[in-house]
Amino acid sequence: MSVDRATVRRIARLARIAITDEEAERLETELSGILDWVAQLDEIDTSAVPPMTRVAAMTMKQRKDEVTDGFCADDIVKNAPKVDDHYFVVPKIVE
Repeated sequence: MSVDRATVRRIARLARIAITDEEAERLETELSGILDWVAQLDEIDTSAVPPMTRVAAMTMKQRKDEVTDGFCADDIVKNAPKVDDHYFVVPKIVE
């Protein structure tokens, strides 16, 4: 895949990077090389490879899906200026 000078300029503008003509020429070559390397990955047959999230096979630790208040409501509201039945009391701001 080839990247032209206009595409390099557009990418630089989107990234808010000022580049000179010499840098644009160098980046044109580098970006084309990177995209060619990525295109080589399409040639690899990965149909027998299972999807994975990391190199080492691991299972995620799971906990029971239980709704709780964290058992610390008293600690949370003890420093509040005003409390009503474990809820913060705040001034009304909408009329």
